[in-house]
Amino acid sequence: MLQLTIKRIEGFSTAPLAPPIVVANAAHASLIEEQITLAGVKDYLILLEPFGRNTAPAIALAALETPASNAMLVMPSDHTIADLPSFHTAIARALPLVAKGWFVTFGITPDAPETGYGYIKMGETCGDMIHEVVRFVEKPNADRAAEMLAEGNHAWNAGIFMFRADAYLAALERHQPDMLAAVKASLEGAERNGLHIAPDPQAFAACPSDSVDYAIMEREARVACVPVNMGWSDVGSWDSLHSVSARDTDNNAVRGEALLLGAQNCLVNSDGPRVTLVDVDDLIVVVSQGEVMILRRGESQKVRKVTEALKAAVSVTLA
Repeated sequence: MLQLTIKRIEGFSTAPLAPPIVVANAAHASLIEEQITLAGVKDYLILLEPFGRNTAPAIALAALETPASNAMLVMPSDHTIADLPSFHTAIARALPLVAKGWFVTFGITPDAPETGYGYIKMGETCGDMIHEVVRFVEKPNADRAAEMLAEGNHAWNAGIFMFRADAYLAALERHQPDMLAAVKASLEGAERNGLHIAPDPQAFAACPSDSVDYAIMEREARVACVPVNMGWSDVGSWDSLHSVSARDTDNNAVRGEALLLGAQNCLVNSDGPRVTLVDVDDLIVVVSQGEVMILRRGESQKVRKVTEALKAAVSVTLA
């Protein structure tokens, strides 16, 4: 998926493109470089965070390594986009506003009252098929999601953004000065080794943790949304992985070894042992490094409970 993300703007010719910047955890450095190489990209930069501080500081690292007037296209690497020409068209429509200092987000045209995504309420037009953002809406319940779908002036928040590097840094100075100061200090003390930049851990540790949505996008005045229907999916859950995976005639998706007898609508993801399912429906089964997790499809958001329980168990063991 990282390869797909890096190659996502191949063929985009409306404006010259700078080499990609990948911001990732330092623990994944070799894996990241391997994937970039497999994607056939030779000119790039990797910013290696010593630990995560959410998306706003990560983007700040990249912005400080980007020429001030350049437009930055921020793309998470856990998305799939099936219709790249539509995405490229949306980018081209956004560029004139970005050049004027606007912050642009790409909103996905909703086709269902989805409760797993945040929403964007759109207002007056401010460009070519672009709308001013009235407000960002947290993940709604089913009734509110249905209401927004019926209203017709809402889009799913894809978490894909575009803005000038200097505009983003100026916004950080206004809204998050401590964050900007910590990120700058971490780069001033960074280790630079070829295409790798490792920010100073002690300076980066002082950086507040916040998402770009909360830290900047919801605070700025000139924020626009480009609605686009581009075959987008946020593969941030096991449910969404099932939806974008190849499936058999019984709607089962399998990664690894599995024997399915009368099973339907299941996802099996195993890194080792064979998984056998008999006459069951709508299950997610994940086997990773000797750990087994089973839950119902449609409830993959509950994985957070599993993570919290495992962390608590580790803490008790260490104590």
